[in-house]
This record gives sequence, C-alpha cells and structure tokens, in this order.
Amino acid sequence: MPTWQWILIAAAIIVVIAVVILAVRSGGGRKRSEELKQHFGPEYDRVVHQTGDPKAAEKELAARARKRDKLDIVALPPVARNDFEMRWAQVQTDFVDDPARAVGTADLLVTEVMRQRGYPVDDFERQAADISVDHPHIVENYRAAHSIHDAQQRGEIDTERQREAFVHYRALFERLLDTTDNDTSKEARHDHA
Repeated sequence: MPTWQWILIAAAIIVVIAVVILAVRSGGGRKRSEELKQHFGPEYDRVVHQTGDPKAAEKELAARARKRDKLDIVALPPVARNDFEMRWAQVQTDFVDDPARAVGTADLLVTEVMRQRGYPVDDFERQAADISVDHPHIVENYRAAHSIHDAQQRGEIDTERQREAFVHYRALFERLLDTTDNDTSKEARHDHA
C-alpha cells in the first residue's frame, strides 16, 4: 500500500477519535448542566442572568458546591434546637408590637443558627452562596429578607414589607432547624463539583 494511503487512514482515524472525544465531552457537559439546573433551580437562573453566561454560572455554582463540601455543617443538638424554636416563637409574638425590631432579631437569629450549624457568617454574600447549595429553593427569599432588613435600617420600609421579610426569614429558619436536611445531600453535591 502506498504511503499516501497510510497517511490518509491515519488522518481518518485521528478525525474519528477527535469526534468521539468531542461527543463524549459535549454529552458530559450537558449532563452536568442539567444536574446543576435541577439542583439549584431558580438560583441557577439567577446566576446565569447575573453572569450573562451559562458556562460562567455553572463554574460559579460548582465552585460553591466545592466550598460548601469543605464545611463541617452539623445538625443542632436537640437542646439548642428547642432553644431556637422558643426564641423564634418569642420573636414572632414581638412582631405584633414592634415589627422593625422583630425583623432585626429574626436576621440575627438566622445568623446565629447558621453559625452553630457551621456556616461561615462573616459575609452575607458568602452566607447566601453557602445556603444556595443546601437550600437552593429558598435562598432568594433569604436575599429578599436581608435586603428588606437593610432598607429598614435606612427607614425605607413599611409594615407589609417587614412582614414579607419576616416570612422569608421564617422559611430559612425552619429549614436550618430541620434535622433531616433533605433539600440536598452531600452525595448529590459531589455530582456537581
């Protein structure tokens, strides 16, 4: 067989191998995208909108999951859980007489629960990013509540908005106290990293 035929056969083999590799990578990328969309839900869409690029958003969300996996998040001991529940009930009662103070206390209480569970609480954006991995369907509520709380401190919020913030805080508070943490699992997060 002439040399040019061997070269042609080798080139065809290289092209076939390259096509197979591209197909495998593309299929894996689509699967990863679907897993991230399914896990993060509305948070996926928010990050895509924020970054303007699905690939950049997926990179950000995968990085969040990797950072979260390095944290030692623990369930609250029953005594601490009961204490938090009683404190929340008091804050809820206080809302009637002083909504502004109750919203501020709710913010502090959520932060305290996060701290005791093992989440870093030094920076709100980091808190929200970590929460988005474990509780992606309520993280936007948390952001909204925190935003309302900040506006309240500037005197820009009415009682209805304070009520909204309080409801949002309660949703996250209840999820943080939930000992089953069934919104996500460490194994599911590893699939996204």
